[in-house]
Amino acid sequence: MTRKSGYALLATLASVVAVVCAAIFVSVGGTHTDDTTTAPQPRSTAAAQAAAGAWVGTWATAPAAAEPNTPHGYPDMSIRNVLHTSVGGTAARVQLSNLFGSAPLVLTHTTLAVADGTGGPDALPGTLAALSFGGRAAVTVPVGESVLSDPVRLRVPGATDLLVTTFSPYASGAVTYHPHARQTSYLAQGDHTADPDGTAFTEQSPYWRYVTAVDVWTDQAKGAVVALGDSITDGFTSTVGANHRWTDYLAERLDGSPQGPRLGVLNEGISGNRVLLDAPPNLAGNGPSALQRVNRDALSRTGAKTLIVELGINDIILSPHQSDANAIVAGLQEITREAHAHGIRVVGGTLTPFEGERGYQPQFDAVREQVNAAIRAGRVFDGVVDFDLALRDPQHPTRLRPVYDSGDHLHPNDAGYQAMADAVDLSTLLGSAPATV
Repeated sequence: MTRKSGYALLATLASVVAVVCAAIFVSVGGTHTDDTTTAPQPRSTAAAQAAAGAWVGTWATAPAAAEPNTPHGYPDMSIRNVLHTSVGGTAARVQLSNLFGSAPLVLTHTTLAVADGTGGPDALPGTLAALSFGGRAAVTVPVGESVLSDPVRLRVPGATDLLVTTFSPYASGAVTYHPHARQTSYLAQGDHTADPDGTAFTEQSPYWRYVTAVDVWTDQAKGAVVALGDSITDGFTSTVGANHRWTDYLAERLDGSPQGPRLGVLNEGISGNRVLLDAPPNLAGNGPSALQRVNRDALSRTGAKTLIVELGINDIILSPHQSDANAIVAGLQEITREAHAHGIRVVGGTLTPFEGERGYQPQFDAVREQVNAAIRAGRVFDGVVDFDLALRDPQHPTRLRPVYDSGDHLHPNDAGYQAMADAVDLSTLLGSAPATV
């Protein structure tokens, strides 16, 4: 066979595959549904087998607050959010939020695309798809609510960047955002949602705006792990654009690893977040307390099977300081009870060392140790991941190991985040029996 005839044969086969896929996939609408069992509808038994699978979350973030100084939103601006998947699939749907908005959010065009891999705003050719909501291109998101797009047929790879681009021609009130994305997104004047070329997107941004989740249709992943945490889960000191949060490293381990199940990983960390108290107005970006947001941000995520909790240190070190370890433990136990009510298993992380951080005091560390003792004793969670043991300096256990210290003596660097992910026993992520601690 010549090279030319070989290419022709491949092109013919690709066309056949495309026809078959188009025959078995029929999009299902629903802007408010989070149904994990409704599939693109097949037309035959054979097609039903081909279409077998489920909706699973591949990416998520926690809406933290209203973006400061955005009383009118971004009228006549395209916002291209760049985000990183954990697992792949053959179709996708996107959640958009107006949780902290001050007026109805009217979006006239929204698109989804696979990024071209260069780290910028350019889409991979042939992947840009227009999103609809109940069959319509335009959608109005009421204040305090979110919407889920209709599914679109799009082959979404695992561990790759996606582009979610929104456009509103109107003043739409304060913008719901996530302030510490550790990812560069982009803005452009005018409606450039349908542009695969990112040339118009000349303004860079460190935020995610409006977009809060992406689900994929997959027959590979068996569900999702959701990480509920603070700045350490948010990846506050990880390298921007490198996807080196501990949750990213965990996703790499779960991507077909023989050591554990294939699961999506959803990061619901908010920098500065606490278990017990909402952020004060001057620090609104630290978000509502974990107790207030656990159902919305974590337990309702598509395909959630296991919750990993990394929280408590801010209750101790931020003012007003929580000096009662039992209060923090009780809050963490309540999170576990909420998860169990949803049939979700909980693995909890011990609180990591922070001596040398500017707010450190020995009495604060004593509270941390008391919380950790309760966690290790099995009084709080179904399983334990000992982040403290993974990161602490063996010669000085109240400090981070120097090789894992970002320099502020509280947050890990990329190597530290890798160590956190490596500390997770993958076998504890599914099942009902408590882990051995």
